[in-house]
Amino acid sequence: MTTRPVEILLVEDNPADVMLTQEAFEEAHFPHHLSHARDGVDALNFLRRSEDHAGAPRPDVILMDLNMPRMTGLELLDILKEDAELRSIPVIVLTTSRAESDIWRSYNLHANAYIPKPVSIAEFVDVIQSLENFWFRKVALPHPPHPS
Repeated sequence: MTTRPVEILLVEDNPADVMLTQEAFEEAHFPHHLSHARDGVDALNFLRRSEDHAGAPRPDVILMDLNMPRMTGLELLDILKEDAELRSIPVIVLTTSRAESDIWRSYNLHANAYIPKPVSIAEFVDVIQSLENFWFRKVALPHPPHPS
């Protein structure tokens, strides 16, 4: 629905999963810019444009893992959805956890989607392509108002 690249923030502590996600998005062939935060604390700094992230773009979508050091995905999700400036950013949980309690807690904290990470690379690429088709081609994403 947009002609500009979609801004995606990937919040993931596992370097192999970061690389796999980057490769899957490269294969998806749609205009995007993928930024990376290594955990919830780094993501919060990115979103608030503090510390090393002064010029960070506001993401259109956050794609995040749950199990991370310093601040878990659930802790980050709770903070994001309580923050008036950040709560409108859709959050897609992409995690290895298939625990019913994590699924319930994510949706109770207003995650927009919960996707268990596929095991195979081909399935992972398929998930990213499904995200592309739905979230980046069909859904109207909120964009921040222009400063007056």
